[in-house]
Amino acid sequence: MDGILIINKPSGMTSHDVINKLRKKYHQKKFGHTGTLDPEASGVLVVLCGKACKVLQFLSDTDKKYIAEIQLGYSTTTDDIFGEKLEEKEINTDFDFNQELQKFVGKQHQKVPMTSAKKINGKKLMDYQRENIEVEDVYADIEIYEMKPLKELTFEISCSSGTYVRSVCRDFGENTNNKACMKSLQRTQVGRFTIDLAQKIEEDPVLYPTIQVLDHFEQIELEDCTPIYQGKTIRLPAKSDVVCIVDKGEPIAIYEKLPNGYYHSKRGLW
Repeated sequence: MDGILIINKPSGMTSHDVINKLRKKYHQKKFGHTGTLDPEASGVLVVLCGKACKVLQFLSDTDKKYIAEIQLGYSTTTDDIFGEKLEEKEINTDFDFNQELQKFVGKQHQKVPMTSAKKINGKKLMDYQRENIEVEDVYADIEIYEMKPLKELTFEISCSSGTYVRSVCRDFGENTNNKACMKSLQRTQVGRFTIDLAQKIEEDPVLYPTIQVLDHFEQIELEDCTPIYQGKTIRLPAKSDVVCIVDKGEPIAIYEKLPNGYYHSKRGLW
């Protein structure tokens, strides 16, 4: 079973739980996802199956879209309603919801939630928190492309990979003289894969070809692919520095140009 599976992850499951269920269902070990979704969040989880697991490092189509709801009145240890309350504050409603949302659009240095899988010195922030070890605040460079108000305190966000929507909800509170956290989250899109393409784990699988997530590379199809399968360094009729070698419509290797003009194998995909 090789290809890309789009799962609609239910709330209450970790991304790893989804992978474990798929391994048991299909009696196959090689499954991996392209980006963790919080246990209480739902929505699109892109799963790589079999040989497709080898392309993870080459994915570029990773922007995301979410629908989230803000909870005003208190902050928590996790920046969502599932954590312990840190501080309560009377709710201030004297703000324009849309205007406040638009302040988040653009590139920014976002403070990462302490309860997250972000690693510092090889250790996840959530592990430091569990062990009551204090660490300095961690920030990540992200970009928010669009913010749309949907209804009271609910919004749609289009953003770069690595954006924490929990942090957006927390910061919304600070910006409006409130304490706030995230009430709910649904991921509606990852790259080109939208929620309408997503399936329940129990459904019969619809697999998308691996080549779909490699179409940002120049594709080269050779009459004889034997040297590619042997991992040899060769000359290629290519214009780009990094190319995808295709055999009968299937990606079989990523090749990279050397200073001498030859190309060498960066990763075999067969």
